[in-house]
Amino acid sequence: MPIVAYRIHISGVVQGVGFRPFVYNLATRLGLSGWVLNSSSGVEIEASGPPAVLEEFITRLRTDAPPLARIEQVTVTPVVPPAPSGAFVIRHSEAQPDRFQPLSPDIAICEDCLRELFDERDRRYRYPFINCTNCGPRFTIIRDIPYDRPNTTMAPFRMCADCQAEYDDPTNRRFHAQPNACPVCGPHIWFRGAGVELTGEAALQAARRMLREGGVVAVKGLGGFHLACDATSDQAVARLRERKGRVGKPFAIMSFDLATVARYCELNDAERELVTSRQRPIVLLRRRAGAPISPLVAPGNRYLGVMLPYTPLHYLLLEPADDFPLALVMTSGNYSEEPIAVANEEALERLARLADGFLLHNRDIHARCDDSVTRILLRTGMELPVRRSRGYAPYPVHLPFQMPQILAVGAELKNTFCLTREKYAFLSQHIGDVENYETLRFFEQMVEQLARTFRVTPAIIACDLHPAYLTGRYAREHAELTSRPLVQVQHHHAHIAACMAEHGLTGERPVIGVACDGTGYGSDGAIWGGEFIIADYRSFRRVAHLKYIPLPGGDAAIRRPRRTALAYLWAAGIPWEEDLPPVEATPASERMVLARQLERGINTVPTSSMGRLFDAVSALAGGRQEITYEAQAAIELEMAVEEAVEEAYPFEPGEVIDTAPCLRAVVADVRAGAPAGVIAAKLHNGLALMISAVCRRLREQFGLNEVALSGGVFQNVTLTGKAMALLEEAGFTVYVHRLVPPNDACIALGQAVIAGSLHPPAG
Repeated sequence: MPIVAYRIHISGVVQGVGFRPFVYNLATRLGLSGWVLNSSSGVEIEASGPPAVLEEFITRLRTDAPPLARIEQVTVTPVVPPAPSGAFVIRHSEAQPDRFQPLSPDIAICEDCLRELFDERDRRYRYPFINCTNCGPRFTIIRDIPYDRPNTTMAPFRMCADCQAEYDDPTNRRFHAQPNACPVCGPHIWFRGAGVELTGEAALQAARRMLREGGVVAVKGLGGFHLACDATSDQAVARLRERKGRVGKPFAIMSFDLATVARYCELNDAERELVTSRQRPIVLLRRRAGAPISPLVAPGNRYLGVMLPYTPLHYLLLEPADDFPLALVMTSGNYSEEPIAVANEEALERLARLADGFLLHNRDIHARCDDSVTRILLRTGMELPVRRSRGYAPYPVHLPFQMPQILAVGAELKNTFCLTREKYAFLSQHIGDVENYETLRFFEQMVEQLARTFRVTPAIIACDLHPAYLTGRYAREHAELTSRPLVQVQHHHAHIAACMAEHGLTGERPVIGVACDGTGYGSDGAIWGGEFIIADYRSFRRVAHLKYIPLPGGDAAIRRPRRTALAYLWAAGIPWEEDLPPVEATPASERMVLARQLERGINTVPTSSMGRLFDAVSALAGGRQEITYEAQAAIELEMAVEEAVEEAYPFEPGEVIDTAPCLRAVVADVRAGAPAGVIAAKLHNGLALMISAVCRRLREQFGLNEVALSGGVFQNVTLTGKAMALLEEAGFTVYVHRLVPPNDACIALGQAVIAGSLHPPAG
């Protein structure tokens, strides 16, 4: 029987996922000879054997791959002459300075490791750092590629004889599991607080005792610290809110298992699958009536942000007991607007006033990484990301065309940045709101780290048009320092381009883009946010928008929806009478100043923002007159929607969409005593009808039948679902976000593909 040989290169997420042992065992079972190794660009294989057996081997590389592997390409090249027959072996990794590969995100503990964690007969019984090739830390511990232990924060922990034997045994699921460890040789936990310092099981029980008694414990996790407290205790949650300076923004909670979550939240099949997925994001779930969770966890919200444990330490901390809470608040370990704490000493200093005790460990975190937040868009049953971070980042978005090496710095709020190379767009984890030095420094550190990891030397820098963004300043300085071209991208064009890119659209034909958010710097210097554009990657044309409303005081009005409401009333010619909630909530002296501002155009900014329209209607309906976090008024208005209401507020859907008819109808309903839920429903219905009507008119005008929906307003699943239904009924193909959030976290992706289209790679 003839013997042939192939050299096989496999790209994708194929390191740190058990791929080499899988290849080794498959090749051994099939009687092949050769070798496998990790390189900086993937996995390299050379295999020799009968042609039919090699063909089966190549097929099964794809069909039988480990569960965490994501194979993107398999390249097969004949080797002539074939190497002499012999054993199949695993070779040491090869570092290639100019090559790169995608990295695996951090993965939740697998079922096998979870069984061992609670098995008294297992040598890792109750060990907080159990992992194997199918689970555990990845991105947060990697310093460089290839993914080998010396390139991770596990390098200081020398494996004991038992762990080394597992690591060296190709039949063991811990074969070449880089974070492999046990109580003898691996990281350990300790507790500090209440005047004591304890280690091991005593540390764990001290933390649980403090949580039972209503205390706040800082817990070191995979990507940073959480602040934990009893989610069923009003007193404990109120204490945490006061200390953290977080007045009303919802907290995330964690429970031991899905059965516990089902006691206080409603779940459909798609939500169950998402909650239990290996990414283990925070999932927004509808709260059950009478749920035993403190209302202070998510004030004014029908939904709770819920996650299951994703590390062995979390499982041990939340282990059910009669006197232990059924859910813990698990919020990021920081003061509001600061980056999450990651190092022990940093946490002990920065969180000292927030936490009563600290549950620490000595496995270093190399990359800060907040929890991801997501939800199910009920109309489609598909995932709608809200924050893309742990469990997802830095896995790339695959693009439909080759890209030059680009750094796109993103927006200012909900920042992520994007690095591109070939057909990959590597989006960073959630950076946060880049409005202070600490967050800017985190941004800069991660740019340096990911550029090094993915071997990207940016040839082009892209940023937002806004002249005051710190990210924009960084981009301008970096472009000048490196003599690289700078591409400034309009905010809403970036939104639509991001939606197009994640759906694999080539941009050869433009789409109707509907970009709705709170704030985006427009080409004319106004603040846009209710936009209809005809867009491809190279250009866009604004073809309709909400009518400009003068926003008195800019950011001051954003923080005080009552001021926004007064501006909308003024623009609609509706007198400020004190039977209207925002008028009543605004002192007469302030109203006089606002009236002069609006009449004379003093310190006012024109805006077409749909986010501001939500704020205004919320204030008129008796909702928030002042907010404590971004989009609070709009979120609470969505929560108030009475789903049985079918009536809709009117709009005039021309090129400039007048909101005055809507405002007049809202005021009439307020004066007629209509409940806030009815007003909220009629606004959502009216906006969905308006979006559909404008898109139908644009189809007639431009002959386009594809619509992309993007912008933070489309995190509102009520509006998104209604708009999609009407558009699809009208025969449109509708694209909504499913890989990256519709909010400003997608801006960097849009900036990158626009810059790449304007400066395509040579050849």
